Amino acid sequence: MLAGVPLAASAQTMPAATPAPASAPAAPVAAPVAATKVIKTLRVDGTQRIEPETALSYTKLRQGQAYTNETLDQAIKDLYASDLFADVTIAGADTGDIVIRVRENPIINRVILEGNKRLKEDKITKEIRLKPRQIFTRSAVRADVARIVELYRRQGRFAASVEPKMVSLDQNRVDVVFEITEGPKSKVRQINILGNEVFSDSKLRAQMATKEARFFRFLSSGTSYDQDRLAYDQQKLRQFYLTEGYADFRVTSAVAELTPDRKDFIITYVVEEGPRYKFGDVTVDSDIRDFDGKKLAATLPVKKGEWYNAKMVEDTVDNLSETAGLFGYAFTEVSPEFQRDRDALTMSINFHIGQAQRTYVERVDITGNTQTQDKVIRREVRLAEGDAFNSFQVKRSQDRINSLGYFQDKFEIKQTPGSAPDRVLLEANVEEKSTGELQLSAGFSSLERFIIQANITQNNFRGKGQTLRAGVNYSSYSKSIELGFTEPYVFDRNIALGVDIFRRDFNAFNFIGTDRNTTYSQVSTGFQVRTGVPLTEYWQLAGRYTFSYDEVGLDQATFFTNGACDRLKAGNYLCDALGNRLTSSVGYSLIFDSLNSRLRPTAGQRFTFSQDFAGLGGDVRYIRTRLEGSKFWGLGGGFVASLTGEGGYIHSLESSRGPGIDKIRITDRFYLGEPQFRGFDIRGVGPRVLRQYYTNDASGKQVLVTDRDQIVDDALGGRAYYLGKLELEIPLGAGARELGLRPSIYAQVGSLFNITRPLPTATFPTTTDAAGNTVVLPLPQRDTAGNPLFTYVNAGGLSVQTSCAAGIPDASGTCNGVVPNSPLIASQPFKETFLGNSAQPRVSVGIGVNWNSPFGPLRIDLAKALVTQPGDDKKLVTFNVGTQF
Repeated sequence: MLAGVPLAASAQTMPAATPAPASAPAAPVAAPVAATKVIKTLRVDGTQRIEPETALSYTKLRQGQAYTNETLDQAIKDLYASDLFADVTIAGADTGDIVIRVRENPIINRVILEGNKRLKEDKITKEIRLKPRQIFTRSAVRADVARIVELYRRQGRFAASVEPKMVSLDQNRVDVVFEITEGPKSKVRQINILGNEVFSDSKLRAQMATKEARFFRFLSSGTSYDQDRLAYDQQKLRQFYLTEGYADFRVTSAVAELTPDRKDFIITYVVEEGPRYKFGDVTVDSDIRDFDGKKLAATLPVKKGEWYNAKMVEDTVDNLSETAGLFGYAFTEVSPEFQRDRDALTMSINFHIGQAQRTYVERVDITGNTQTQDKVIRREVRLAEGDAFNSFQVKRSQDRINSLGYFQDKFEIKQTPGSAPDRVLLEANVEEKSTGELQLSAGFSSLERFIIQANITQNNFRGKGQTLRAGVNYSSYSKSIELGFTEPYVFDRNIALGVDIFRRDFNAFNFIGTDRNTTYSQVSTGFQVRTGVPLTEYWQLAGRYTFSYDEVGLDQATFFTNGACDRLKAGNYLCDALGNRLTSSVGYSLIFDSLNSRLRPTAGQRFTFSQDFAGLGGDVRYIRTRLEGSKFWGLGGGFVASLTGEGGYIHSLESSRGPGIDKIRITDRFYLGEPQFRGFDIRGVGPRVLRQYYTNDASGKQVLVTDRDQIVDDALGGRAYYLGKLELEIPLGAGARELGLRPSIYAQVGSLFNITRPLPTATFPTTTDAAGNTVVLPLPQRDTAGNPLFTYVNAGGLSVQTSCAAGIPDASGTCNGVVPNSPLIASQPFKETFLGNSAQPRVSVGIGVNWNSPFGPLRIDLAKALVTQPGDDKKLVTFNVGTQF
């Protein structure tokens, strides 16, 4: 194996440095040749694949021509330049019988890459020149080595090195091997800033996209050195200083130095801050007659005497352009004219609005849609052909098309000049994306344990904007199947119509220790018809009719005795919920929606007022009212703040169902807790009944169980609730965004309340022990006459039930004997406490992370309940994960 570097030691040097032929006789140099030399004979020796005539064609030597030593030297150079030969010598220079002896360059058999892990082989091979069946040259090897090193440098691996090797084979063939040492990714070890006096180094580093490598930035891609990012950071520094009033700021030099170990970079910026300026006179000069420059200047955010801010100037230009667009001037040019006073340190600005004509929409062009019909897009456009141009309506049209979810993000409507100066073309060039979703998922939830889901949805069915969906859900908490269809424009009218068919099997539960106990089950089967019509651009009225058949039952093995609901086991509140009933309700919603996106909003607000009236037939009668609202703010830098709130109340239209029984059934009430109210367990907020059983301590004294895991906790729901949340979504670096990480911090406040206090299930007899302590006794079983029941063992060894406390009854029923019988226990003694029926707020704070993990969407929340009420069930960590396949 012959090492490829260095190559200059061998005879196969580059043509630019022609070697002295080792076998050629030395040309006379001491004295000039007296007579002209002529080539008598000319031949080529040593060729194998190349014809001798081909080799001669690269030179100017011909038989019968005169030659000199310089002529022969040039021939050698020409042959080397052809890249066909590894060695060239010329003999017979003194006799005229010229013999050109050559050794051909070998043919490449294979090009082999070794050691490349970070760069795939196909990315390297398409960039290098050497290929199988090509002629091997050392210049091509050197060029490919440099190219591979450059590829790694683009990845930030400046310590990468490449060693080429050549393996000789028979028939003048070679294998070329590139041994690659990739090295670590070069990080930015340190960023130095020189010349800054006003702002600290840390303040300026915070403005840059490049970050110093630190252990806590392991997810950030900004710690890797990138030459292009170096220029970007200089611009970021300039933008920052310009927003702070330093109009003369400049970066005099930016140098990136590789550390001696070739692992990291040290970047040094030298800056000149200059003086700080304030705004001078701010005026507006308009060539458009409709605009009064003085009135416009009075409304500008830029004010004389404030510190100069270049970003505010840019925003003012945009605002003036948008203002002109609102009045129909589509192509208005607003030019800021600066007048700098270096002595007074002021920057006076005149915003010049150039002459423009009022424009009208000549045509709306829609391109790029191969599946979606034109009318689906065109009906979202707020401007029609012939309308006066309005920039606000263009922006609104853009937001509505984006909210459809049928096209790639960052869609924009472009404005181009039309056939006349007062005409404008609107071009909606869309790029469609898949709108069908087929999802099979399995996962584990802290709420529902194991989950299996299957959903198929087509949001743009037949390209008409229709939605068709079908879903199946199965978990230990709920089971459901749903089918739905929505037509957003019935008969091409702006009226939406949809229908849903469903069957939902829901199980309520509580925990005793780690055992999960189902309390009541609810099976709902029915359908819903929905419709909606816009009232204005932002207001919409929606209506619905729902019909459902609900079957509410209890686990008979646990809560039934002799075929009837046992109130001692289930409680009055659960036994009262049993039964089957029909619910027929009609409802409406009044909606205001100005969100810039329905999928992931960053600005705008949404408000919904809803009411449902149950009692249009059926067995249930109530009015349910709900109010929901949300507002989003884009704070810049990727930060998004949101404030959401909701509340509701159910008013019964039925007469009393008995003492201690709420008019609203337990299955129709509101519930609050995980996942809506983080920091609390599922149904962990609001009215509930806690059942504590009595036990004996180590001394034998009767005490109540206080361990929350051993207390029966039945959530009863409420007729009224409220819930609010303030949340801030925090942006991460590019690396974290690529992983799909979206963290947020939030605070929540809410409450659930207002139901009738249930009657106690039982009253237990008491007695006093020898120490004078009150002892609660078990509740005995009784016969139909109300007498306590006992058991005794008869002569045959069988247990017999009797009403005799002692002895054995005779044929007449008289108890004979004094031996006490064993009492039959209906229930061990317990204490029921009704808690949580309070409107006082509960408060929690937390941090959550959404992650599009390889296992599917994952949500983890760490929430702490700060303010609670007696009976509330807290929970610190919640998570939900699923796997898509």
